[in-house]
Amino acid sequence: MNCEESRYGQRAEENFLKGYNCSQAVFLAFSDLYELDEETAAKLSSSFGGGMGRLREVCGAVSGMFLTAGVLYGYDKPKDFQGKKEHYERIQQLAKAYEEENGSIVCRELLGLNKKREEPVPEQRTEKYYEKRPCPKLVRMAASIMEQYIQEHPL
Repeated sequence: MNCEESRYGQRAEENFLKGYNCSQAVFLAFSDLYELDEETAAKLSSSFGGGMGRLREVCGAVSGMFLTAGVLYGYDKPKDFQGKKEHYERIQQLAKAYEEENGSIVCRELLGLNKKREEPVPEQRTEKYYEKRPCPKLVRMAASIMEQYIQEHPL
């Protein structure tokens, strides 16, 4: 699926441009598919922005995809080995699709940063911020990958 044609990709990018972090932007894009109110969904996904609390680890857009996959397809029984196996396969498939498009699923690598951890204070969202960050494109892409997965694996 072309990212530009993705309805959920567009929603994710719009969410990011409203000020949501990458994870929130993607997870909230799919809110019509799960039964969580927007406030709870935003809080649940809030910890994963900036590569997990600005640690620059796994990209927040990827975490948003994983949260979406979990709420839509995840397992909930602690001894459901088969369900766990199938879900981990799904998560690895989604990660691979994202990595093939971007070369990594790690925030600092996607942003071209050398240091692992940064100050916890997020940058202000200005025109300069958007000029140097690929995040709007990345959240659109992550949501598009998730949308394609859902189309291929109906709920």
